Amino acid sequence: MPRAVVPRAVTPTHSRLGLLRDRDFRRLFAATALGQLGDRIVFLALPLVAIVALHADEFQVGSLTAMTSAGSLLVGLPAGAWVDRMRKRSVMISADFLRAFVLMTIPAAWWADLLTVGWLYAVALVHGVLTVFFDVAYVSYLPHLVGRGHLVEGNAKLSGIRSVTGISGPAMAGPLVGWVGAPVTLLVSSAGMALSGLLAGGIRKREPKPESSERSRLVRDIREGLNFVLTHPALRAIMLGDAVFNLFLVMYQTMLLVFLEREMGLESFGIGLVLSGMGCGALLGALLAARVSKRVGQGPTIWLASLVTCPLTVLMPMANPGWSLCAAAIGMAALSLGGVVRYVAQASLQQALTPDRLLGRMNATARFVSWGGIPLGGLLGGVSGSVFGAAATLWIGAAGMTLSILPALLSPLRTARELPDGKDPEPVR
Repeated sequence: MPRAVVPRAVTPTHSRLGLLRDRDFRRLFAATALGQLGDRIVFLALPLVAIVALHADEFQVGSLTAMTSAGSLLVGLPAGAWVDRMRKRSVMISADFLRAFVLMTIPAAWWADLLTVGWLYAVALVHGVLTVFFDVAYVSYLPHLVGRGHLVEGNAKLSGIRSVTGISGPAMAGPLVGWVGAPVTLLVSSAGMALSGLLAGGIRKREPKPESSERSRLVRDIREGLNFVLTHPALRAIMLGDAVFNLFLVMYQTMLLVFLEREMGLESFGIGLVLSGMGCGALLGALLAARVSKRVGQGPTIWLASLVTCPLTVLMPMANPGWSLCAAAIGMAALSLGGVVRYVAQASLQQALTPDRLLGRMNATARFVSWGGIPLGGLLGGVSGSVFGAAATLWIGAAGMTLSILPALLSPLRTARELPDGKDPEPVR
């Protein structure tokens, strides 16, 4: 039997480029750029297909958001156990190609005059399930590729390119939607994800194939992952805080496009500019993330980033057309900045605390708990928008996002400063 080749961890040899000097990390970096570009266009174009092309009401827009994220509830936990039994790179490639195909069905249905809100629901659901598998594999693959000593740098660089696409994606999508229509714009998303899969397929380093046992049981594997995450005070606090944050963030986002399009009177280009501003904030956050984590500490960064930036989101429901809308857009950019700083700190901490054999299950459990409330957030956002209006829903979302810091404040993360080093989970000090 041939020996499994264990991939050599990436060793940065240049102070500026760091991990980008490694060929395989560059391919992952480029694949991330193209896949995220496609995903950011989906973020703007898919709701606009419902709002503009199909004239969906607030509840239907909220239901579409719920369908997009329902995959975390449907397959969130078993996805981790399955991914831990497979090579993560192969899962990423397959998910990219399948997502590209699913998105292509929307412009095809539009051209055939068959597109309905129900069709959008189905595509959103399938796309969301595939995204669960991709994200679990993607986050679990990084420690194998770069080594645990470079997790903060790897996460920061990948967050940086995601932030760049957060700027360019909406900036491209806005004019494209106005020029060719929202359904056709999704072809660009499909192409981006297909190219992402091709680039990931060119990564040469291979992780060893996970050992499988005939006695292995899916329920037992899921239970082991749940037990590890929910009994670890730092991991538990991160996920509970994320669950609260994501619930109210999705309520907020569900009505944000409705608010901008119907109450602020913005067209697709203007909406794209607002979302591009959020991408600028995210890019700045990626550039600052490693420095902030080093100076402030891993744990405090997780809750301080939200405490400083989430309250600024109240500027949006207070806005009127004109200068106050520009101030509100800056508040949204600040939210993105804080979100990326928080993500880099907590993702690096989660990866460092988790042994290799549990990475997939840890990430899947984290996604299940943290993202499980997102479908509910979409529905609540739609109901709240229908009953109270889009502006009132934005107020509710801003308050809830700010309160999401409480689990971290009541845990060891309040004062934890150092990233654990090693493969075995360690308590946060």
